[in-house]
Amino acid sequence: MRMILGAGVALAAALALAAGTSEALAQDRPQVPGFVKFNVADQDKMLAFYQKAFGATVQKVAVDNAQIKEIILNNPKGMDLALVFYKDGRKIAIGSAEGPIGFYLKDAKAVDDAYASAMAAGATSKSMPGGGGGLRVATVADPEGHEIELLHLP
Repeated sequence: MRMILGAGVALAAALALAAGTSEALAQDRPQVPGFVKFNVADQDKMLAFYQKAFGATVQKVAVDNAQIKEIILNNPKGMDLALVFYKDGRKIAIGSAEGPIGFYLKDAKAVDDAYASAMAAGATSKSMPGGGGGLRVATVADPEGHEIELLHLP
């Protein structure tokens, strides 16, 4: 799987090295996102979900102090996902301006398999796999409500 928003930190680094300098990169190559960050209320539960549902692995704990803990999950085929937990007890609410995090999948069966894996890991179905003309799409929500779109384009 690779995430919709970019090819990941490795590609960004490779582009930077190929360009020679960050200035050349900014002028000659498009920027690609390298990570998505979710604020979460239960970091352990969310970590377990993304590991079980999508095979994500912990790349590193980027920050762990009295205010915040940020865990970076590594997806070797796409963007990284940062799970941020604020230790002050603040309420986390998903806003209406958020869209889904998306995964491109290699074929229609991979959409069905990813949907089944997410559901087995504790996701909530928003739309079952379906489509037509070679397109296959499904949408689930992780245990805290972040939407995840699973997509195969013809």
